[in-house]
Amino acid sequence: METGSSSDSVDNVEGQSGKGSRVGSMLPKIEPFVPRKDHSPNELRSWAKKTGFVSVYSAEIGTSSTDKFDSYELDRERGSYDRKGGGSSPKIEIDPVLGRTRPSRGTEIEQELGSGFGRGHDLRRDEGDEVFWNQKRRVGDENVAGDRVDEKKVGVNENVNGIENKEGITNGIGNGNVNGNGNGMPATVPTVEQKNEDGKAERDVEIGMYPGGEEPAHGGWTGQPGMRIGLRDNPGFAPLMYYGLQQFLSLAGSVVFIPLIMVPAMGGTDKDTATVISTVLLVSGITTILHSYFGTRLPLVQGSSFVYLAPALVIANARGYRNLTEHKFRHIMRELQGAIIVASIFQSILGFSGLMSLLVRVINPVVVAPTVAAVGLAFFSYGFPQAGSCVEITIPLLVLVLVFTLYLRGISIFGHRLFRIYAVPLSVMITWTYAFFLTAGGAYNYKGCSPNIPSSNILVAECRKHAYTMQHCRTDVSNAWRTAAWVRIPYPLQWGVPIFHLRTSMILIIVSLVASVDSVGTYHSTSMLVNSKPPTRGIVSRGIAVEGLCSLLAGLWGSGTGATTLTENVHTINITKVASRRAVVFGALFLIICSFVGKVGAILASIPQVLAVSILCFMWALIVALGLTNLQYSQAASFRNVIIVGVSLFLGLSIPAYFQQYQPVSGLMLPSYLVPYAAASDGPVHTGSQQLDFAINALMSLNMVVTLLIAFALDNTVPGNRQERGVYMWSRAEDMAADPSLQADYSLPRKVSWSFCRPRCFGTVRNLE
Repeated sequence: METGSSSDSVDNVEGQSGKGSRVGSMLPKIEPFVPRKDHSPNELRSWAKKTGFVSVYSAEIGTSSTDKFDSYELDRERGSYDRKGGGSSPKIEIDPVLGRTRPSRGTEIEQELGSGFGRGHDLRRDEGDEVFWNQKRRVGDENVAGDRVDEKKVGVNENVNGIENKEGITNGIGNGNVNGNGNGMPATVPTVEQKNEDGKAERDVEIGMYPGGEEPAHGGWTGQPGMRIGLRDNPGFAPLMYYGLQQFLSLAGSVVFIPLIMVPAMGGTDKDTATVISTVLLVSGITTILHSYFGTRLPLVQGSSFVYLAPALVIANARGYRNLTEHKFRHIMRELQGAIIVASIFQSILGFSGLMSLLVRVINPVVVAPTVAAVGLAFFSYGFPQAGSCVEITIPLLVLVLVFTLYLRGISIFGHRLFRIYAVPLSVMITWTYAFFLTAGGAYNYKGCSPNIPSSNILVAECRKHAYTMQHCRTDVSNAWRTAAWVRIPYPLQWGVPIFHLRTSMILIIVSLVASVDSVGTYHSTSMLVNSKPPTRGIVSRGIAVEGLCSLLAGLWGSGTGATTLTENVHTINITKVASRRAVVFGALFLIICSFVGKVGAILASIPQVLAVSILCFMWALIVALGLTNLQYSQAASFRNVIIVGVSLFLGLSIPAYFQQYQPVSGLMLPSYLVPYAAASDGPVHTGSQQLDFAINALMSLNMVVTLLIAFALDNTVPGNRQERGVYMWSRAEDMAADPSLQADYSLPRKVSWSFCRPRCFGTVRNLE
């Protein structure tokens, strides 16, 4: 009997599979494997997480029916399968229909399995069993002239005994532990690809089972194993509420402590601080929900960012506001609102126009790492110089937060590592209680001195010396609780009509670029943690556009800073192992409710300023560390990258120090920790235009701006291959665009996806949840 054509061979296989007979004396019954058309990779991924099945190899082998497929000679006397190239048993290729041996062709990837495969046992799949075949994914359709027979290797990582698949495929494999010692064999089964209506072959889908239930992403991207709740998981109402609160409590230092620093520097009262905190809670809740549904759809919290804090301090210490006494806070806030609105419009255009998709091509880990690190380093001259006024409070707080995060991080209580997750709120509450007892015990009582009298009105020299300590260390000096209303809903333009100036608008536009670069790094790092594919450039562009709209809301409500993705999200997701965007939305709803209760903002505004600055010292250090971790996606040990990062960080600190040395004439009236932010009005740049002089001096005094410019210029001009720069790793995200099912984690809801007319730029696909 002669071998027929490719289609004849397939027809013979199909005819014999129904009769249950064996083809040839050397092979078990074989039937073509028909891929499921309604196959969902997410469903298989979910099953893989539950079972922990491990993929035994990763390769793509596609052959036609005329090609050979691997087979193994059954030694009936020994009752075992011997493999070609392994030990003394040669590998023999057998015709899939006739059972005749053929000479092997080429080199194929082989898999070592464990021992214990006995004679007379079959490997089958039942109807109730999920697919555990390693199939191959090919991105992009391929024209096929006829039916093709592909070689599929079966990977097994558990004891098997007579398991049969749906199609009745049997392989003579006995009971044994695959991972054990001894002999093993990889079984191969020919399958037929089905063609769709367009004559294109259906895509094969690689289904890998990995330790911890996590599946590595395309091109070597792998997720963090051990996630408790996945991106689209729904554990129930009660767990969602708990994890949502947990997410925001762990980010408390970033969400609510910025107003404690910014409002007093702007000349605001305790009541103003409470109002700004309530506004920040409301804006953070609304923008987080918007980003969860219309942005990248990653579990990322939006809020007041430290990127905008330094520019706010620069604007607040401008020469025109130094001697202003009446309504100083409102004037500065209104100018900040105008600048934030202009910058948010620019950021939205950058995203909606697709320009961000082009900019991402030149934003690499070597650029992101030093830029984000410079955001935290920008406050090194502000942090402890202010916190050092009450070392009896600040030192215990810093020690306590370090003990919780480092020494007690492995202690689990009721299955939760509470010390590591709630290190910031626990440290603040304990130290705040300690400071209360110090105040009640008279530690800050000075004879004949009252903390309620401003230092400028104190005539006694002895009291004037202790005025700063009393104002910043005592826990009873704030009158926010007494003046705040129980119910107050923040509303747009609550501080008045925004003021638009060219100088401040130019500053915030450049700062919005820094915030966008920061967000790009956070998007990619978070996608790694949640075991998702890295975002495409279109998805990044969509996320930046939504962040622009979020900053527009922040400018209208008057939170003092723009809204952007918090870098600390990466740390929070990593320690909580919760990546559910539903939990983030529930937590955001809780923030919105709290913003309507004025007393909540009043309680937070009553925290002594030294406590806020001390905990922010830890948060700023954390941002530095998180920024530098972006180097893991490039060759961090490369001499090229080491020089670029080192030069960028050093000059990013040194050049602003040069501009900051031009201290203002009224510098004696400013605290020492605010003098570096007053260089905008007295810097060395003099072009003849006051607006332009102010903008250039201000931008060059900001560490993150200078670092971004230097890192961006060096990384895109110094020669280096794609792997060295990290371009290769970040650019592989484009491969997802060929298969919409891979974008399920980033897809927009069905009802809004049609409104985006540029799917290539915004990465819009229908929601596949």
